[in-house]
Amino acid sequence: MKGRTIILDDLNGVEAAALLVDGQLDDLLIDTPDAPRPGAVYRAVCDRPLKGQGGMMLRLPQGGTAFLRAGKGLRPGQPLLVQVTGYAEDGKAVPVTDRVLFKSRYAIVTPNKPGVNVSRQITDDDQRDTLLAVAHAHFEAEEGTGLILRSSCAFATEEDIAEDIVAMQDLADAIMAEGQGTDPEALTEGDGPHALAWREWVIPAEVVTEPGGFERLGVMDQIDDIAQPRIALSEGTMYVEATRALVAVDVNTGGDTSPAAALKVNLAAARVLPRALRLRGFGGQIAVDFAPMSKAHRKQVEQSLRAAFRADAVETSLVGWTTMGLFELQRKRERLPWNGLPA
Repeated sequence: MKGRTIILDDLNGVEAAALLVDGQLDDLLIDTPDAPRPGAVYRAVCDRPLKGQGGMMLRLPQGGTAFLRAGKGLRPGQPLLVQVTGYAEDGKAVPVTDRVLFKSRYAIVTPNKPGVNVSRQITDDDQRDTLLAVAHAHFEAEEGTGLILRSSCAFATEEDIAEDIVAMQDLADAIMAEGQGTDPEALTEGDGPHALAWREWVIPAEVVTEPGGFERLGVMDQIDDIAQPRIALSEGTMYVEATRALVAVDVNTGGDTSPAAALKVNLAAARVLPRALRLRGFGGQIAVDFAPMSKAHRKQVEQSLRAAFRADAVETSLVGWTTMGLFELQRKRERLPWNGLPA
């Protein structure tokens, strides 16, 4: 199977979406009905400041709690619009931001951040001018609100882009008007896997919506591999395992322990690491123990890592090499760690 295929399915009544690239599972989204979705917008109420951390604990509906990292100038009892940025770790509050965004397939409306912009990934000047003209013709938000046209606009019609702009503007205006209530309230629930797949996965792609697509197109067979830490590489293996404190990655050569073999397997590991982390839902601190190599080869491996993560949608900071020769990364926790298929 060549090309990109998006499969929208339901697993035991739970929404699921898979992205295949040349037949290989490249991304997987399965809904988590019991947890607030990233992107959900709440009217929260400030509860108490955390003096040592400079943040604020917030009250959510139904007794939920959230943590806002920047709490300067807020007071207990003050209502505040916030957006969920990721999943909460066990025993911790839901992470949120007060920089609310309204994102669709083609447009992002940015309250309190004015300006009309086009994604830098669209480099053709004529196309950028055309998109800016569409934006100015259809974007009439309140003062202080901005608009960003996404890279997917390069594949869209002007009519579809205009529809998205108007829809996101209307949604933003309606939600931002709800910020002054007195009680915690869920204002949007965030996008589920099907909507996220339409919104985030790069087009063009074949889209399969008929029931049973996961089984018919081999997704179920590939899902079994996610539960295993071992990943086979062309000339060796990589193990990806999560602990309470961090995610540990170990790269090994096969029988050939020469410098050339070590470099080859390390470059292969660097290319597949984003996919391995994405499918398993791993984030936080990540430590990679590459196969032993010379310091001269480290630069090549680091360049490969940067290129691989540049194409990954999850925000990841490449921290660098430690004195012990490990490579450290810090990855945003946008997904829950893989815990098997829904029962």
